[in-house]
Amino acid sequence: MRRFFPILVLVALSQPAWAKVVRFEIDHREDILAGHSFGLAGAYEKIAGTVYLAVDPTLEPNLIITDITKAPTNDDGLVEFSAEFYILKPKLAERGNGSLLLEVGNRGGKGLLSFFNFGERSTDPETKEHFGDGFLLREGFTLLWVGWQWDTPEVAGRMRMFPSVATDDGKTIRGIVRSDFVPREPESDHSLADRNHIAYPVADPDAPENVLTVRDDVEAERHVVPRSKWGFGRIANGEVVADPRRVYLEGGFEPFKIYEVVYVSENPPLVGLGPAAIRDVTSHLKYQGAPDLGIATESIERALAFGISQSGRFLRTFLYYGFNEDERHRRVFDGVFAHVAGGGRGSFNHRFAQASRDAHPYINFFHPTDIFPFTDMEQVDFKTGINDGLLVYQKPEFLPKVFYTNSSYEYWGRAASLIHTSIDAQEDANLLDQVRIYHFSGSQHGPTRFPPRRTIGRQSSNPMDFRWSMRALLVAMERWTRGGEPPASRYGRIEGGTLVSPEKLDFPDLPGVDSRTRIHKAYRADYGEKFRSEGIVTQEPPVIDGAYPMMVPAVDADGNEIAGIEMPEHAVPLATYTGWNLFNEESGPTHVLSSMQGSFIPFAKTEAERKKAGDPRASIEERYSSREHYLGLVAQAALELIDAGYLLGHDLPAMLKQAGEHWDYLTHP
Repeated sequence: MRRFFPILVLVALSQPAWAKVVRFEIDHREDILAGHSFGLAGAYEKIAGTVYLAVDPTLEPNLIITDITKAPTNDDGLVEFSAEFYILKPKLAERGNGSLLLEVGNRGGKGLLSFFNFGERSTDPETKEHFGDGFLLREGFTLLWVGWQWDTPEVAGRMRMFPSVATDDGKTIRGIVRSDFVPREPESDHSLADRNHIAYPVADPDAPENVLTVRDDVEAERHVVPRSKWGFGRIANGEVVADPRRVYLEGGFEPFKIYEVVYVSENPPLVGLGPAAIRDVTSHLKYQGAPDLGIATESIERALAFGISQSGRFLRTFLYYGFNEDERHRRVFDGVFAHVAGGGRGSFNHRFAQASRDAHPYINFFHPTDIFPFTDMEQVDFKTGINDGLLVYQKPEFLPKVFYTNSSYEYWGRAASLIHTSIDAQEDANLLDQVRIYHFSGSQHGPTRFPPRRTIGRQSSNPMDFRWSMRALLVAMERWTRGGEPPASRYGRIEGGTLVSPEKLDFPDLPGVDSRTRIHKAYRADYGEKFRSEGIVTQEPPVIDGAYPMMVPAVDADGNEIAGIEMPEHAVPLATYTGWNLFNEESGPTHVLSSMQGSFIPFAKTEAERKKAGDPRASIEERYSSREHYLGLVAQAALELIDAGYLLGHDLPAMLKQAGEHWDYLTHP
C-alpha cells in the first residue's frame, strides 16, 4: 500500500493551521524511587496523563492517513483526537543526555525497562525491581510512551489512542472485516478480535457477506459452515446471548481447526491517527518543549524510536508511509530502532485495520503483515510487476538512522531474510548508508528465563540473552545520531554461504529432535484494487498467489549458526541454540513451527553420556577442561565483542556471572 492523495484536497490552506499538541492534561506526577539519583542524570520523575491533538487534513504530510478527509473537523478545520502519554524524565532536564527515547508500546504495554534494564515488567513502574539496574536512566534518556492503538486490551495500565471515526459526508461507512482463530481446546464461542483486544462489532448479523469457514491447515481448502449453525453471540448457561463482538457455533469450535469469519462492520476509526500521535507528540517535545512537563526546548536535542515485535513492525510501517516528516516539514526521529520485526509491517493505517493481527505459523493468517516491499531500496515483484521499497517515499532529509535487529526466529517465522536479499532470494541486496542490520545468532524472538523449560514447543525454549548486545547498540545508535559511527552490520549472506534455503540447512541428526524444515511463509496477498491506493480492503479473504522464497542462517556441525552477532555463550556453547521449535502435542500441530520459540538442546555432560545417547556433538567435558577454562573462553569472546562495539565493557562482570550459573546448572551431577 502506498500514499494516496485525494485530488480534492491537494491544495493546502493559504495559512495552514499547523497540527499541534493542543494541551497536555496531567493526571499523575511523582518522583521515582523517592528521589533516588541515577548517576549524572540525577533524580527522575514520572508524569502520566492525556495529550490532546489536532491535525490539518489538507496538508500533504497528513494525506498519508487513511480516511483523513472523511473525519469530522472543528471550527478551525482540524481533526481532533487524543492519546494517553507516560514520561520518565530527569527532574532537571538539563542533566539528561539530550535524547528522547520513545518506545512504541506493544499492544499498549511498556517494555523498555524490562528489556534494557532487566527490570520486572510493569505498566506503571514504581519499585526498585521495576527499574532493574537503572541502565536507561543512568544513561540520561528521557523515556516516552504515547498511546497509538485504539483497540488495546481493556486492562489497567494499557495505553490507548482515542481516534475520530470516518463517515461518508455524515453517512455511516460500512465494510468487511475478517477474524480468524485457532482454539486450543473446545469452545462454544470466541471473540471476533485478536486475542484479548476490542473487536469491530458486526453491523448486520444477517448480511449475506457474513461467512464462517473452517479448514485443517493454512493452505487447505476452506469449508463453509451452514449459516443456520452459527451466529454472532455467546453461550451463557446453555443459551445464546446476542453479542456483536463474538461468534458462536452449534456443537462448539474444535481444537486446532482454523476458523475464519468474514463479516460486515461499520464506523471505522482512523487507525492512522496512531502513528500521527507518535509523530506529533515527539515533534512537539523535540522542537517546542513542554514547560508544563518540565521539558525546555533546548533539553531535547534528538529523538529516537524503539519498538519490539509488533512495535518494530509499526516502525517499519511508520517509515514506509513517510510519517517521519511532520506538518512543518521537519524530521521527527533522528534514529529508529526496529527490533524483531523481521520483514514485517502491519495493520496500522488502513480502514478497519486490526493492529494486533500479525502472522504466525498457526495464528493470524494472511493479514497484511509480511507483505511486499521488504527491502528499504526499490525492488520489483516479478509476479505483480509492482516496484516499491520501504524507504523510497521518505524524502532524504527526513530519513533517520535505522537499526534492524532480529533473532534467529525471525528468519524462520517472520521473513527476515527478505529485508536483505533480492525478491527471488538469488543474491544479497544492498543497504542504504544510514541502515545497519544485526542478527543475533542462535536466538528466539524473546529470550526465555534460565533454566529454560518446555512451553509450547517440543524442545525447551531458547534462553540465549542478546539484551546485553542491545544495550550496546542503543548507545551506538544514540552516538550515531550525534556523528559517531555504529558497529558494522552482521547477518548471514548468500554470498559466502552463511544464508541458505531451509531445504539445504545441514542440521545434525540429534536424538529426540525433529528438524524438519517447514518455515512460515510470506504470501503474495491481494486485498483488492483499493488497498494500495486508498487503504480499503475489498477482498476478504485475500487472493493468495504463492509465497516469496526465504532463506535461513547456515549452521555448523553442532547445529549452531555461523553468522551474525555471536553472544559469548553462543561462541563458547554449552548447547545447540536454534531459532525454531515445533509445536508439542498439547499446543498445536506437531509438524508446525511453534510461535516465537527457539530450541535449547544441551550438550551431554560427558563423553560416555554422549555415546550412550547417540549424540554426534562433543560433550561438555570433551570441550572444556574446567569451569575456569570455560569462563576464560567466554571472557575472551566477550572482550572481542566489546572491542567491536557490540557489548559494553561495564556489563562484562554480570555476563560472566550469568555464564557461570549456566555452567553450574548444566554440569551438576
